[in-house]
Amino acid sequence: MSKVALIKDTVIGKGFVPQEFLPQGENEYYIRDKQAKALDKKWRHLTPAEVEQLRANANYSSNWDDVLVTDVFDANAIRDTKFYGLVRIGDVGCGTLSHDDLSLPIGISNSTIVSVDLGNNVAVHNVNFLANYIVGDECILFNIKEMTTSSNAKFGNGVVKDGESADSRLVLTVMNEAGGREIAPFEDMIAADAYMWAKYIDDKHLQAQLVELTQQTVDSKRGYYGTIGNNTIIKNTMSVVDVKVGECCTVEGANKLRNITIKSSELEPTVVGEGVILKNGIVGFGCHLYYSCIAENFVLGNNSALKYGARLIDSFVGDNSTIACCEVLNNLVFPAHEQHHNNSFLIATLVMGQSNIAAGATVGSNHNSRTPDNEIQAGRGFWPGLCASLKHSCRFASYTLLAKGQYPAEIDNPFPFALISNNPSKDELEVMPAYWWLYNMYALARNSWKYAARDKRKNKLQNIEFNVYAPDTMEEAVVACTLLEKWTAKAWLQKQGQDAGHLSEQDLITKGKELLSGDKSAVKGLEILAEGVEKGSRKVRMIKVYEAYNAYKDMMVYYAVSNMLKYFATNPDTSVDTLHADLAHNANRQRCWINLGGQLLKADDFDALVADIKSGELSSWRDVHERYNILWQRYDYDKQCHAYLLLCDVLGVERLSAEHWADVLNRAVEIQNYVNNQVYVSRKKDYDNAFRRCTYRNDEEMIAAIGTIETNKFILQIQDETKAFEQQVGLLAQRLK
Repeated sequence: MSKVALIKDTVIGKGFVPQEFLPQGENEYYIRDKQAKALDKKWRHLTPAEVEQLRANANYSSNWDDVLVTDVFDANAIRDTKFYGLVRIGDVGCGTLSHDDLSLPIGISNSTIVSVDLGNNVAVHNVNFLANYIVGDECILFNIKEMTTSSNAKFGNGVVKDGESADSRLVLTVMNEAGGREIAPFEDMIAADAYMWAKYIDDKHLQAQLVELTQQTVDSKRGYYGTIGNNTIIKNTMSVVDVKVGECCTVEGANKLRNITIKSSELEPTVVGEGVILKNGIVGFGCHLYYSCIAENFVLGNNSALKYGARLIDSFVGDNSTIACCEVLNNLVFPAHEQHHNNSFLIATLVMGQSNIAAGATVGSNHNSRTPDNEIQAGRGFWPGLCASLKHSCRFASYTLLAKGQYPAEIDNPFPFALISNNPSKDELEVMPAYWWLYNMYALARNSWKYAARDKRKNKLQNIEFNVYAPDTMEEAVVACTLLEKWTAKAWLQKQGQDAGHLSEQDLITKGKELLSGDKSAVKGLEILAEGVEKGSRKVRMIKVYEAYNAYKDMMVYYAVSNMLKYFATNPDTSVDTLHADLAHNANRQRCWINLGGQLLKADDFDALVADIKSGELSSWRDVHERYNILWQRYDYDKQCHAYLLLCDVLGVERLSAEHWADVLNRAVEIQNYVNNQVYVSRKKDYDNAFRRCTYRNDEEMIAAIGTIETNKFILQIQDETKAFEQQVGLLAQRLK
């Protein structure tokens, strides 16, 4: 049990850094002086008259010689305040600082100040105890119970200070409640870093190097002060301990901030509001945290929000995310995550971005064995519906939509853009591949647009692919087609009374391709069942297989031609004859792509990145981030190479001739018109549905409330994009003749 120690009054403000951690010849302020260099003040001692005036205003100091000021100093602005240790006060002129409805005079009142540097023209009032902070210019500190820094403060970084054991390192237990995937946060950590660290835990050399890179981000010496950036407001807050705050930040009504870095700037101010508790973590630029939310052992990415009682614990959440009214524990979440409904739980998951967790969804929160639960992994665009309940372990391809239901067993869904439904009446799991493309094109097309439009970041450290048609989803579609071919062939043979066992897997794939590429009547009525999608013995029924298979093929063509249009636009001298040499560097396309926190890169590039970290060629996180950026600059070209070779595979040719291009461009125009039409049709259902109309008195009320489909801005945007696409294709067709 801790005890209260009785010490002499004169010790307050002295001995911040224990003597054993001071370099020879240095005093306890040597690091503070380096930190405060930006203040660049010409300090002086108080005059006897100023000391008398301060005393007359009910101020106290254990040693007035330790209180330094500048030449711009109004002693009458300092009242009812105690000073201990070395206190340096910047300019104190006449004036008022205002923020919203709060206006306070420049100066200090009713506070206790211990070893602090104050910037120019600050307003510090009713701060019960302020110790070991460097406060910037024109800051407001008002109604704060406690604001202190310890000599070994880490400000939310997962580092070890001098004299500490490795066990003291802050780590986040992401992806798995039982541990084993711990990552150490640091101020500039992005989702790419967290994923590489947490996912590749079997590479011990890599793990050791990442710990070392993180340790290098912070000086291990003791004695760093907490910092408050210029134009920052902290008011009506209970406790601020070991906290670093950027410029133009607002902290209002928070309960507790402990071991935290809050990044903020004039362009991207961060706001921390009422009842918030933050412990052991990093808050990104432009974040908003409100209304009794709690975060502990966390990283919250830039331009993200945490509010309405949300609990974020042992988790990394990427940029452009919103979490509210819910519980998020032990997760690694990529950018553009939405979870803002009551009673949803996200536990022990890897969610790879552009995701939305509906109300009542319990993703990974239910135990299904006597041993610790495992993990759930979901690709981009994951959307579990209302009250969907999942068990560990599950894996979902990109853009999986889970219908409302309680899923009784583990699921491994390899089909992108799929709708999964539990059918308890038949005791079956139903999977409709390519559902979004077939029946909800409006939502699918809008997905790419809305996440890009919501990206308000100024600091874009994390590169993000927002387009739903990208190398990762297209390679998933390739795998999906192969599975559909194989399972369709088996179903057809069974209907013919034949045994599929005598055929090789390649023979099944060839037969399935023939069936699914031919007339639909050949597969009509087949009972096509999936294998290895759900744990257990019940049927997993594949729905709309013929339509889904051809939808996947159309997606691949659409993706490929869209990227080829960009390639030809930036390479005006390319012809059909030179195209293959430009884009087909080897006979096989890169089939494996890594979603590195939202940035897609080829597997061999990722392998080279890891090798360079392990060899020491990339010797800092700054170097690693620069490599990410270099790969991102090359990403469009990498996609174009991938798109060309994928198109060759879809057409079954080794290289594209002028005749191939003529056919594929015509097909691409047809697909674009299908997209345009389906965006309209899928949205029009909301207008035509009698039940959706029944709440309105008449059409006039409905139009006043939701507008008309003819004036829908996104539909008009898609129509304009379709016209532009047709024009680009027409010009390219002429060029390639």
